[in-house]
Amino acid sequence: MNIEDIKNICIIGAGNMGHQIAVCCVLAGYKVTCTDISQEMLAKAEAFAKSYLPERVTKGKLSQEQADMALDNLCFTPSLEEAAGGADYIIEAAVEKMAIKRKLFADLDRIAPPQAILATNSSYIVSSQIADATKRPDKVCNMHFFNPALVMKLVEVVQGPHTSEETAQITMDLCAKLGKRAVWLKKEIYGFLVNRILSALSQEALYLAEMGIATPEEIDIAVTNALGHPMGPFRLMDLTGIDLTYYRTMERYQNSRDPKLKPSPLVVERFIKGEWGKKTKKGFYSYE
Repeated sequence: MNIEDIKNICIIGAGNMGHQIAVCCVLAGYKVTCTDISQEMLAKAEAFAKSYLPERVTKGKLSQEQADMALDNLCFTPSLEEAAGGADYIIEAAVEKMAIKRKLFADLDRIAPPQAILATNSSYIVSSQIADATKRPDKVCNMHFFNPALVMKLVEVVQGPHTSEETAQITMDLCAKLGKRAVWLKKEIYGFLVNRILSALSQEALYLAEMGIATPEEIDIAVTNALGHPMGPFRLMDLTGIDLTYYRTMERYQNSRDPKLKPSPLVVERFIKGEWGKKTKKGFYSYE
């Protein structure tokens, strides 16, 4: 199998990451089916595609023919069987919960063609914790996009001990077809490259805010103006989702039981209140 064998791509999850990955793939000329258990999320994802593509035409970034072809090649369905049944490559972008991912991959292994590659977009969970839920561990890997997927160029491809060289190479080649710049991690490590660095920065920022040394806004001002980051750690958590920060931190704490890895009280407070950032109109900042 090689990159030329990839014709149909399935995206699992129509949320912030999933629907943008789907549009990335369809703009690269692939036939794409996006699925989600939520009809509301699917409707939002379809509405996004139908507004985003014409906007690109208006801005001169796409021809009308390209936009029309992309819309023709993009399908949204609540049926996992319909989405994955004929897929050559599957990218899972579901919630960061291990049990959900393992159940999904077991189902995908049953539904998808035997040659299909199963990739997870997880930003922290390494694929070796999911691969044994399938009978094709050699075809399982991490393919981690960054938010917003339509804008951010980097993709982290992580080759676990179970992942074949062929699977990793096809994934790297697919990134190139999507116009992305990929880095190939030959070994698994929690958080991969970028999020390990960001996690250390966010952890320190949360500590400084908890101690009352500075407000989240002041910390963001310091990071953007002194370190040259495009946005500070609190604004970034609002963008990616405070719920995601909570889930992945809790996942790591529950696996390690190290009290140092417990979610910050500032994150827990907002998670409980449903103040998850930009998606809920309120997080560390207000987006009303």
